[in-house]
Amino acid sequence: MARPGSPQRWEGGRVRAPFDIVRAAHAELLVTDLERARHFYESLLGFVVTAETGDAIYLRGYEDRHHHCLSLRRAARPAVGHLAFLAFSEDDLRRAADFYGRRGCPLRWVAEGEEPGQGMALRVLDPLGFPIELFSRMERVEPLTQRYDLHRGARVLRIDHFNLHVPDVQAAFDYYYEELGFRCSEYIAGDPPEEPLYAAWLFRKPNVHDVALTSGRGPRLHHLAFWTADTDAIVNLCDALGGAGAYAAIERGPGRHGVSNAFYLYLRDPDGHRIEFYTSDYWTGDPDFEPRRWSVHDHQRRSFWGHEVPDRWYHESSDVCGLDDELVAQRDPVVDESRAVRVAPA
Repeated sequence: MARPGSPQRWEGGRVRAPFDIVRAAHAELLVTDLERARHFYESLLGFVVTAETGDAIYLRGYEDRHHHCLSLRRAARPAVGHLAFLAFSEDDLRRAADFYGRRGCPLRWVAEGEEPGQGMALRVLDPLGFPIELFSRMERVEPLTQRYDLHRGARVLRIDHFNLHVPDVQAAFDYYYEELGFRCSEYIAGDPPEEPLYAAWLFRKPNVHDVALTSGRGPRLHHLAFWTADTDAIVNLCDALGGAGAYAAIERGPGRHGVSNAFYLYLRDPDGHRIEFYTSDYWTGDPDFEPRRWSVHDHQRRSFWGHEVPDRWYHESSDVCGLDDELVAQRDPVVDESRAVRVAPA
């Protein structure tokens, strides 16, 4: 059993892994009303539509150089279709297929163009029960980084991370850290000597995380997070949502996280999917970087300003689909962070 901060094997300046994941890259959300979802993401939040088909829309942020970082697909029920990581090469896709095949995980190859704008990909139901896609090539688009005349809504630049609700954070941590070679930036633990893990933040790109693991009924997606231009963009989005009468979409924030130090805002889309806008975390790329431990009793761990976190934020999440589009069975969590003793500030 690995612990956050325990030594990892290094090779050529990077953590040795069975295949090379570069970063979190895109997600597919299933929505019940595609036009309503388009209005929310494009008109209110400011995502850019790259392409659309009869039953799906493909969106990106202003900084994106790839075809999309978010797709919305019409379905009978809201859920997560898949979560995608960018792999370094097609050889890594083949190595990933071997890795998951040995683990007995269901998988299938996605032909080039089956997902618009994307090259060949591997889709797998991973050992934790999440529908994960790996790809190495995607159609390039012109970034709109300096087209400030087009920026609006949240001024979203790019996708940042996936936060996963997992019933056993320690088992999920062992998988990402020990098997896939992710590094750990921060974690929340209980009291010694057992110090059970309540949450962990893991990364491949050199900021706080590509994947966060949060204790909860799962497998489910707690939220998708998108990097926005600055803190003003988040505050201005709240004003815009209020002005549009869409204030009910705001679930939590704006605020400052303890873990990650990032400025944040959580929204719920019309189907209940949770979206975070996120900015101003920190660099984690140095080889001697060491993760930070937070006590589950620290009142500032989730909100640096000490605000209470609503119970629904701990317990509500999006269901995930298997490779056949059927919902994946869920399990109750080993530990429940929302029931930990909360220490009020002095």
